[in-house]
Amino acid sequence: MGKNENLYKPLKCELTKVIDETPLIKTFVLVPEKEFSFATGQFIEVTIDGLGEAPFTPSSSPLLKDQLEITVMKTGYVTDHMHTMKPGDVMGIRGPYGRGYPIEKFYDKEVLILGGGCGFAPIRSLLYNLIAISDKLRKVTLYYGSKTPEDCVYKPYIQELRNTPKIEVLRSVDQADENWTECVGVVTVLLDDVYMDIKNSVAVVCGPPIMMKCGTIKLLEMGYPEHDIFLSMEKNMSCGLGKCGHCMMGKYLVCKDGPVFTYYEIKDQPHIWN
Repeated sequence: MGKNENLYKPLKCELTKVIDETPLIKTFVLVPEKEFSFATGQFIEVTIDGLGEAPFTPSSSPLLKDQLEITVMKTGYVTDHMHTMKPGDVMGIRGPYGRGYPIEKFYDKEVLILGGGCGFAPIRSLLYNLIAISDKLRKVTLYYGSKTPEDCVYKPYIQELRNTPKIEVLRSVDQADENWTECVGVVTVLLDDVYMDIKNSVAVVCGPPIMMKCGTIKLLEMGYPEHDIFLSMEKNMSCGLGKCGHCMMGKYLVCKDGPVFTYYEIKDQPHIWN
């Protein structure tokens, strides 16, 4: 879907807008020089000439082919430089790579989505996709957590979601301020009062490793079958082509076999939460 003929040659993109999400997170709106498509949950490699590249899962709708968005936390050499870029600058993208969410398995189901921090990026892409097929779904409930209210990403989008039929949003923060009126605590506390038809439901988890581990354990305790818990394992990916081995997870290469896995597939692999 939309791949370049040469897997190693980036597709040129113009940066048209930069959105400040939090003090450490920005969303970059890119316009590729030709149409580019991806399946929700797949990832791309973003290239900065003369500097390097890094993998990101698009945070925009997979239904758009003339524009895409990536949401980037400032965490290292490449991302630090990206946070200095302005509209008119040029990036490259390679891909898309990997396996995304099997949307057809969500049909006629209730979808529980558990996200934390910058893990909202691939979740937002998934939500765009699910809203487009909402007639095929029973309902979608998003449980999202962040450290503080200031660290919550996509603030305007949250309100948009709350006004969307079949979508419910619950949020928590580890540390509240005087204006916060929602839940306080780690995101898994939101699962204490879940009203889902678990037998007719699937769960999606994406966020920091410790949150994904605790969230998965909680979902299992709630009765979710291992094959109905979908995890976005975006860990240690580098080349995107399965050549460097950085993302090896037991018998799997995350960049080629994932990044989306069911818990059933990976539960016996070593160090899945590292």
